[in-house]
Formats: sequence, structure tokens, C-alpha cells
Amino acid sequence: MKALLRGGLLAVVCGLLMLLVAGPAAAHARLESSDPPDGASLSTPPSTVSLTFNEQMQDGFATVTVIGPDGAPWHDGETQVDGNTVRIAVKPLGPAGVYQIGYRVISDDGHPITGSVSFTLTQPGPGTTTSAPAPTSASATTAVPPAAAPPTEDGGTPVWPFIVAAVVAVAIGAAFALRSRRS
Repeated sequence: MKALLRGGLLAVVCGLLMLLVAGPAAAHARLESSDPPDGASLSTPPSTVSLTFNEQMQDGFATVTVIGPDGAPWHDGETQVDGNTVRIAVKPLGPAGVYQIGYRVISDDGHPITGSVSFTLTQPGPGTTTSAPAPTSASATTAVPPAAAPPTEDGGTPVWPFIVAAVVAVAIGAAFALRSRRS
């Protein structure tokens, strides 16, 4: 009986240890905030947009676009990465309406993060659609879709391997206990 209790206790302890160790290591980078905030209504256009993530981003792999209600690109220059913040300059905005900020970045751990946020310009700005130059290459038009899918919430490591491991640990503990009992 003692061996059965020891085997069961060992299995429970192993299962708990596996669950405790895996939690924090399974986390992935995610968007924490944006400036302007997602869904904000602005009467004056921003000169830059920035996205802040919970982890550092890799420099040289970030793309941010600002697409207006007219379908024209309003971002200007190269995307800048500063630690966990990614930003891009914005041309003087034109028509009032919803502007989509699309992004595709690579976190320090190598995971791509794609998504979009938006803001609404309530008063027309001084810019005009003709002031936004057409993209110079095919890659510039396909780098980030204008209305990218919402950020994917990667749930991290799936739970099922831990459940299988716990079942195996319990089975091994039970087998050990039964074997010890027969001896």
C-alpha cells in the first residue's frame, strides 16, 4: 500500500511540476497599445503613428502602413524600431474617415505578428490623395494588407501535450506501484 501511495504521489508531483514550468515560457509577443489608440476619434491628424508591444521587435523586419478611407497610403518614410515600439511618419492626412494602421513585425524570439488598428479622422486634413505617391514596387503594395486581419492571439503552447504527459506519468506511477506490491 505504501508503494501505491508513493507512486501516486510521484505522479501528481510530476504533473504539477510540468504545468507550473510551462506557463510563462509559452508566451508570445503581442500588441499592447497604439498611438493614436485603436478606435480613437481625432479632430487633428497625427504626424506619426506608433505601436507598442510587450517584447522587443527585430529592427529591419517591421512594416507599418497607414491606409486612408480613400484607399490611398498615407505613411511616409521607413518604419522605425526602438525596442518594443515601432513607428512611422504620416503625411498630412486628407479625407475624414477611418484610417487603418496595418503592421507586420518580427519579435525578438522570431515570431511574426500581424494585425491592424484604426482611428477616425473627424475633420478633413490639409493633405490630398494626389500628394500620396503610388508605390514604386510590387512588394510595397503587398508588404502589409490595408485592412489586415485582427491581431492573432497565439495561445502559446497547447495544453494537450501536458495532459498526455500527466496521464503517462500516472500510468507509470501506477505500474510501479503494482510491480512493487507484487514483489
